[in-house]
Amino acid sequence: MPHRPHEGPSRSAAGDGRPTDNTPADGAREADEAAAYLVGQRIIPQRLAPEVTVADLIDSSFQAYNAGRIGEAARLYAGPMLDPAQDVTICLTVAGAMTPAGVGGAIITLMERGAIDFMVSTGANLYHDIHYALNFALHRGSFKLSDPELHDAGVIRIYDILFRDEVLLDTDRFLREVFKTFPQRPMSTAELHHLIGERLLELGVEPEQSVLAMAARWNVPIYTSSPGDSSIGMNLARHQLDGNALTIDPLFDVHETTAIVQAATRNGVIILGGGSPKNFYLQTQPQLWEVLGINKGGHDYFIQITQDAPQRRGLTAATPSEPVTWANINPQQLQESSVVVYADTTIAFPLLAAYAVTRAAPRPRRELYRQRERMLEDLRQAYREHAGQPKNEEENSVVTYFVYENWTAQRPALATLHRAECSFCNNGVGVHPNADTRNGAWHGPFAMLANAQTAAEQLGGAIHHCHYCLPA
Repeated sequence: MPHRPHEGPSRSAAGDGRPTDNTPADGAREADEAAAYLVGQRIIPQRLAPEVTVADLIDSSFQAYNAGRIGEAARLYAGPMLDPAQDVTICLTVAGAMTPAGVGGAIITLMERGAIDFMVSTGANLYHDIHYALNFALHRGSFKLSDPELHDAGVIRIYDILFRDEVLLDTDRFLREVFKTFPQRPMSTAELHHLIGERLLELGVEPEQSVLAMAARWNVPIYTSSPGDSSIGMNLARHQLDGNALTIDPLFDVHETTAIVQAATRNGVIILGGGSPKNFYLQTQPQLWEVLGINKGGHDYFIQITQDAPQRRGLTAATPSEPVTWANINPQQLQESSVVVYADTTIAFPLLAAYAVTRAAPRPRRELYRQRERMLEDLRQAYREHAGQPKNEEENSVVTYFVYENWTAQRPALATLHRAECSFCNNGVGVHPNADTRNGAWHGPFAMLANAQTAAEQLGGAIHHCHYCLPA
């Protein structure tokens, strides 16, 4: 059926302009079919006023294409995500050179208003953020300059951002000096960044311009998914070569970020770019259900600003629909609570932040850094209770595993893997509950067979599976 030229009734075949006899019935049916699709606001060419605010501009003139997606993301963030009644714990992930471009000002504003609860960032963004606290100048420049000439002049270029190479050398020296004042032990990146931020608050010239410094003041934890991939990690490596014991344990970060997500009523994320920070945040949900057996149900709100596309393999974790299959994103929330904006993050994110500042009231800051130990203990307790652990379909019961280290069988000890309900295992007691431990020892329980296998490998001897409960 061809489209009618306008929304009026169909005309007679005679061409006399009169409505046909069946217009009321057909028109009503067609109107009902169309109405299901035409539910969005009508697009109107809005004229601009000299005093228009960013929020008003987004609401009135950002009506379609990626302007429309910016509007959707802004309203999602300023609306349900920042609604105190929804109690959403919000993470910001940052990839790409954002802090050198001055975008840290928007991040600091949102942290102060309780609109960002924790962050996952590339180390480079945090390293370059330190320059501002130390009052080391970065300048607007041009991408058209001669790089060999800049090199000869001692000038570093990040696209159209220029600064002296002394900025890097002096920042490196600052880091190496403050590393000496930190506890010399393994720690999470959140603790390392918090300690750096505290020193910037003490020693910095302009600490209020630094994300790290203000995050330390407001107890916003900041994680780095690849801590060795930045000048912070590079200088920490030199600190280790100098004989010091301060190190980063990435598994601490896995535990802490998972504990934050597990403790939250609802979870939401704003993703700038993608890359490792995006994946590191999203993996907290499969860490809960797939590895720990705690079914949280997926993240509830998802906003990503990117310029990449999934079919070229560059869009980490792809669009929000694909992570649903990994239980990263709550499938019930997918349509209403996820937006992907295809735009330059240095343009779209300040607009998003300005909209939230205008339309949403400040929230109380969660100060999650101070709560890490409590949340970690809650995670340990949930894991011990096997909350939501996958069930064995045949027995409809929780399956756990043990490893028996048999010292008398051979040297190194023979390790045998058992299911907990095996009569030879008896939930880690064995066949003779009153026997002493001179012949061997039980290790476990383990929530997954893979974990038991790893424990057995660490014993250093041969590994067998019980012929009765774990036949090949």
